[in-house]
Amino acid sequence: MGDDLDQLLAEREIRRRLLDYCRGVDTADAALVASAYHADSYDDHGSFQGDGPTFAAYVTNAVRDRYEATQHVIDHATIDFVDDNTAAVETYVVARHVHRDEAGPLLTTFGGMYRDRFERRKGDWRIARREVLHSWDKVERVEPGWPAGHFAERPRVQ
Repeated sequence: MGDDLDQLLAEREIRRRLLDYCRGVDTADAALVASAYHADSYDDHGSFQGDGPTFAAYVTNAVRDRYEATQHVIDHATIDFVDDNTAAVETYVVARHVHRDEAGPLLTTFGGMYRDRFERRKGDWRIARREVLHSWDKVERVEPGWPAGHFAERPRVQ
């Protein structure tokens, strides 16, 4: 990659795409999730393999249908530029999903990594290829916490 300022701006745009992806999943906003991907991208989420825009619709429908709440938290994004228009990006993720079974609410927590290839096309950095790597998970019962109505409800896209 060229000069330091170009690299910093590219890193900033890549990190923003990562954050938009997480926010889009958690608010069930398919357009925001899709905006993180190039149209011809490939996503391997294990249970889903296909292009990014199709994954965006798939995951946001799943969030609406199965989960009362989700929260994707990312950290440790390592961005290595392969050339001026390609970056290898590895980002740690912890994703929490609240759902129910017959006995009540459950919290499923997933720990893993997004292994991405970002490409800059027409000036925009987006995911060209994503592989989700699983490190650990945990399922536990959710005990009552804050009383309902204590905080404002987080909206989802309808």
